[in-house]
Formats: sequence, structure tokens, C-alpha cells
Amino acid sequence: MDTREKDIRTWSMLCHLSALAGFLVGLGNVLGPLIVWQIKKNELPEIIPHGKASVNFQLTLLIIDIIASLGFFAFIGSNFISSPFPFGGRSSTFPFFGGFIAGGIVFTIINILGLVFTIIAGVRANNGEAYSYPFAIRFVK
Repeated sequence: MDTREKDIRTWSMLCHLSALAGFLVGLGNVLGPLIVWQIKKNELPEIIPHGKASVNFQLTLLIIDIIASLGFFAFIGSNFISSPFPFGGRSSTFPFFGGFIAGGIVFTIINILGLVFTIIAGVRANNGEAYSYPFAIRFVK
């Protein structure tokens, strides 16, 4: 394998794994792949599909996280608005804790799947293979 092929594989992998910056910086999961892709796309055009796939997947995760968070807080808010006794008394606490648990579970599962699929994509890119993320909306074509 020549130097150019190694560079292509390395930068393709970084297009995917730079999404892990989201653990350190807000929106880093979208900005990391976008920055890597934009910096290297002219020098190594072979990474363009990896950059697009990674950015599309991270944007999809961001939208799902926003929707799950809104649902999470809507359940909490609806309990406070609908009941004069939000934490007990004559009122049921299920809407509060049910929404809290359901929203938290959805949020957690989506983010764990995002982490797993991101790592799989990075490994595949480093092996020189293309990876198609499941349930990714194609925002960037």
C-alpha cells in the first residue's frame, strides 16, 4: 500500500471518528466530520463519500436527539401543568416518571447506536471499504 492510499484511509477514518468530538464539544459530532471533510476534500477527493455519509448521519442523530429531548421535557412539563400535585398527593406521578424514563431511554439508545455505528464506519473506512449508515437522512448529497 502506497503513501497516498494510507492517507486516504486515515483521513476517511477520521471523517467518521472525528464525530466523537461531540463528547467534548457541543455540536462537535457534526462539526468534527464537517471540518475534516472540508479541509481534505480537494487534496483527497476519495474521502468525499465518507465525509458526506458521516455528516448526514450526525445531522440525523442531532435531529433525533432534539425530538427525543423535546418529548422528554414535554412529558415532564405536562405533569406540572395538568396537576396541582406534581410529585404525589392525589395525583399520579406516572406522567412525570414515565416521560422521564421513556425520553431518557430513547435518548440513550439512539446515542449508543450512534457511537457503535460511528466506530464501525471508522474501522471500515480504515480498511478501505465504504460504509452506509443505517437510518441516515441524506441532507448533503
